[in-house]
Amino acid sequence: MMLAIAGMALYGLFMPSKSAGNIAVTAEASPTVPEPEVSPFEQAVEIIKKYEGLHSPKHWPLVGYGHKVLPGEKFSRTRALSQTEAEAILRKDLLKNCAVFREFGADSLLLGVLAYNIGSGATLRSSVVKKLKAGDRDIETNYIAHCRYRGKVHSQIKQRRIEEFENLFIRDLSAIEKIPDGGITLSPPQLTVDMQPRSAQ
Repeated sequence: MMLAIAGMALYGLFMPSKSAGNIAVTAEASPTVPEPEVSPFEQAVEIIKKYEGLHSPKHWPLVGYGHKVLPGEKFSRTRALSQTEAEAILRKDLLKNCAVFREFGADSLLLGVLAYNIGSGATLRSSVVKKLKAGDRDIETNYIAHCRYRGKVHSQIKQRRIEEFENLFIRDLSAIEKIPDGGITLSPPQLTVDMQPRSAQ
């Protein structure tokens, strides 16, 4: 951003104007710098973080943002993970879930997000997957229906499903262009699904 500001200064951020035979320098308003676009994958990460919350030792065997400790994994029962550690595990888990649904192309992200919450097996058996396999993209009601806890509709889980669907479901598949590295580029270019995990800070 500093480079952009320097460039604006060089190319007329301060514009000369003549006044009474002398040259005065008039400062013009600096143009607004647009906020960087957030990729769908990072949107998914933020939604999961929002609804899972950062777990504490009392939530064992869940750690970080809802990661279930697997046999052989060495996580402390008494120390909560840092945000950096928890985000790294979240991204790794989400990428694994997306890989399960790779055959669904751009929809693998939405399905991976659902699987993060209800499991990949339940997602594979869901009416959402059955419809997508049949070429039916009218899945909103089916997707949001995955909002029950102990048999009853849970308002927060329902809101989570709505937010996931509204932010991550791709309505226009004609906008998708596959790229060689296994990622998926959506038009416009800033909507790139980044399927590469970030290294822990």
